Amino acid sequence: QVQLVESGGGLVQAGGSLRLSCAASGRTFSGYPTGWFRQAPGKEREFVAAISWSGGTTYYEDSVKGRFTISRDNAKNTVYLQMNKLKPEDTAVYYCARNKRGRLGAGIPDYDYWGQGTQVTVSS
Repeated sequence: QVQLVESGGGLVQAGGSLRLSCAASGRTFSGYPTGWFRQAPGKEREFVAAISWSGGTTYYEDSVKGRFTISRDNAKNTVYLQMNKLKPEDTAVYYCARNKRGRLGAGIPDYDYWGQGTQVTVSS
């Protein structure tokens, strides 16, 4: 069993920054890639970024490349999403999830354990 808890969301002005954290518990978190997704009101959940277990490989959705950085600290069982140059269109609930396939990917069916989400609101 894996439990994921996101934190760090909030209200920020356009151009600002936030750092999200995803704290994991449970032995089966170890060894698996982790992804961040987001869901805006009235829209489907979409992929944002993913990171391998070692942290050596990352993968980003095109609209966040150069602005967001995913990282992890396995000693703390925590994955981070540093978000810079935020835009109003980044407003969404952000979720972290474990990739059950053991490889990086953007497909939602590849992810099994999900957190409850944290709200990010970017004002213009």
